[in-house]
Amino acid sequence: MAQLSVRHLLGIKNLNETDIHTILDTAAQFKEVINRPIKKVPSLRDITIANVFFENSTRTRLSFELAEKRLSADVVNFSASGSSVTKGETLLDTVNNILAMKVDMIVMRHSSPGAAHYLSTRIPANVVNAGDGTHEHPTQALLDAFSMREKLGDLRGKKIAIIGDILHSRVALSNIFCLQKLGAEVMVCGPTTLIPKYLPELGVKVGHDVKAALRWCDVANVLRIQLERQQIKYFPSLREYSLYFGIDKAMLDELDREIVLMHPGPINRGVELSSDAADSAHSIILNQVENGVAVRMAVLFLLAQQ
Repeated sequence: MAQLSVRHLLGIKNLNETDIHTILDTAAQFKEVINRPIKKVPSLRDITIANVFFENSTRTRLSFELAEKRLSADVVNFSASGSSVTKGETLLDTVNNILAMKVDMIVMRHSSPGAAHYLSTRIPANVVNAGDGTHEHPTQALLDAFSMREKLGDLRGKKIAIIGDILHSRVALSNIFCLQKLGAEVMVCGPTTLIPKYLPELGVKVGHDVKAALRWCDVANVLRIQLERQQIKYFPSLREYSLYFGIDKAMLDELDREIVLMHPGPINRGVELSSDAADSAHSIILNQVENGVAVRMAVLFLLAQQ
């Protein structure tokens, strides 16, 4: 059976194209499993996995927990609020205490970029990065690529527009790395203040006209405005952002071809997407959520073989 070239999933940057295809092909098999009447397989029956979340999460945490339980792993959940972290315990001490209870794998979300990498060099367990600050969110990029591939087939030569708050998004960077490794063309679109200046160096097109981006792309992956990460004002108001960069169904209907609409969630309805666009036939947002379980099952299963 195909194996990954890495012991940890820290970011898409650390994967090669073969790794990505291995994960997506394995996820396709697990998607069949989770759509059967009996959704469980005993693949990780002897493995204990700790979900260590230092930031709030709904979809990612539930998705990982469900993936682990579908694989028959034993699951331990940890959240920073109400833990010894509030008493001053360090990240490494917290995780080492969890590992002392004989945990085999750590799934971690942390607000600091590089936290998962730091941990992977200091503990023997496999580490899966469930998002580290504004750096990377590899499983989101993989499930996005899986959803696109399911809808469009081979992504080589396909045009993907990532629209919204690129500056504060870990999803954007992981998507760029993943899509480029799969041969897709990538454009980012948003206000000048929310697009990092280094992006053209990654071989990414940069635009500021949403309608032009929608005409160009096969897939529009729309990101929310991350107000919780913004220390200063990057635009006058949410209303003005919505007027210039929001997408509604009328804009999608004006296009001369049908495009695919995606969003990693949570959606701020009426800001980056109107309700009629988010719930339209263009949207595969709920498919992304379903595919997230299959992709995370594939990641956990493949890392457990290492």
